[in-house]
This record gives sequence, structure tokens and C-alpha cells, in this order.
Amino acid sequence: MIHGLPRAFVLGACLTGSAGAEPPPAGMALVPAGNYAPLFQGKNDPATIRVPAFYIDVRQVTNAEFLGFVRANPNWRRSRVSPLLTETGYLGNWSGDVELGPRAPADSPVVLVSWFAAHAYARWRGLRLPTTAEWERAVSAGFTTENGAAEPTYREAMLDWFSVPTPLVLPPAGSGRPDVYGVRNLMDLVWEWVDDFNSTFVGGDSGDDSGLDRNLVCGAGGTGVRDFTNYPAFLRFEFRSSLGANYVVPNLGFRCARSP
Repeated sequence: MIHGLPRAFVLGACLTGSAGAEPPPAGMALVPAGNYAPLFQGKNDPATIRVPAFYIDVRQVTNAEFLGFVRANPNWRRSRVSPLLTETGYLGNWSGDVELGPRAPADSPVVLVSWFAAHAYARWRGLRLPTTAEWERAVSAGFTTENGAAEPTYREAMLDWFSVPTPLVLPPAGSGRPDVYGVRNLMDLVWEWVDDFNSTFVGGDSGDDSGLDRNLVCGAGGTGVRDFTNYPAFLRFEFRSSLGANYVVPNLGFRCARSP
């Protein structure tokens, strides 16, 4: 399996750009409205998709936070969860139903969780999973500017992660360098679920894949690609398109988002 993947702080302006904005919710950062350029573009698709401002967790959801969820929702404990909602191996690095153990430090990202589990956790918090367009909009920011592609150190840091095997015990969530918005580890540490992971072909509406020609698949896989040098985006595309909602992966976690 491919390794690696895929953070925000308020820039002192509210959603309309005026001063004196309310601070973001605790543990979250504001990604201002902006454009997302999908990796693939059909002949009738716009070059970019407008993404409204949104809040996103500064770091991934941790084992300790997910432990609070399964304690409050016993049906999501690994001994009781429905096999329709997750593969065997769900929370397999935990020592027990409500015991983390040495392979799952409290402050490390929770992994081996299905999309169903991540979605349920987000709803329990009164939040949601970010959309693909939102997640890609967030990861496009660099360490010091809103254009990470123009920062050599940012692109290098992103590529470096793909060349390093996933450690058995993951580092703490949020331990990486913050981007210009204050979000951490979007480009490294673990892959992350997005709400519409199975709508990989994104057209004018982030939930609609009807705008792309099916020739983009298989033999014509490069048709419509806008940037052949954006290897991380290719890897994210391939990884997301390989997933099922019940899959659990040792280096796949998630973070939450919400609309203002």
C-alpha cells in the first residue's frame, strides 16, 4: 500500500475580511474562502472550484479522544461494532475495548477506524468530516504563504513523508510544523478520511462526479490531468479511490471540520 499523506489559523480577519473576528472554535482553525483546482479536469469543468470558508481541526483526532467516543457509545467498541460498519482489525492496535495500550499512545492519531466510525465520531462532536475540496484547499497552503506549491521546503517535506515507512507507534498528533493557517500535519503523519472519499472525480460541485469523462480511468489515466508534477495529489487520488467505507488502515485517521 502506498504510504504517506495528508493543517490552519485565523489570519486576523473574519469571513468577510473585516477585523475583530470571533476566534475559531477550540482546537480548530479557519481556512478562508478560496479556490481548489482538482487534479483532473473534464472538458466542460471549470478550472477551479470555489470553496467557502470553513473550520478544520488543527490536528488529527487522537486515541484519547476516540476512546471518549467509544466509552460514550458502546456500540462502537471493537467487540460490539457491527461487521457491516468496519473490517476485522478495527482499533486493532488498542489493547482492549476501552484500553489503549503501548501501541496506541493517548496523544497519537487514532487509526484503524472506518469511514463509518469517523463519520459517527464527527457527528457525536457536532461536527463533520471535511469534503475533498475543503481538505485539498487546506493542504494547498504552505508554511508561510497560501501557496504551498511555491514553497520548495513545503513540497519537499510533503514528498519526504512518502519515502518513510509508517512507524509501529505513531508520533503525537499535531507535532508537525503549522502551516500559514495554523493547521498541522495535513501532509504527513497519516492519511485522512474525507466525507466524499468515494466521489474521487470532482466536477463543478464537489459532490458531483458527472462532469468528468470516464476516459480518465484505466488506460487513459492521464487524460485531463492539470499538473503532472503534483505527485502527492496523485497518491491521495489513488489512495482515496482504493478505499471502501468499512476499510481500516494502520496509517489512516481523520480530523473534523465545520462550517462557520
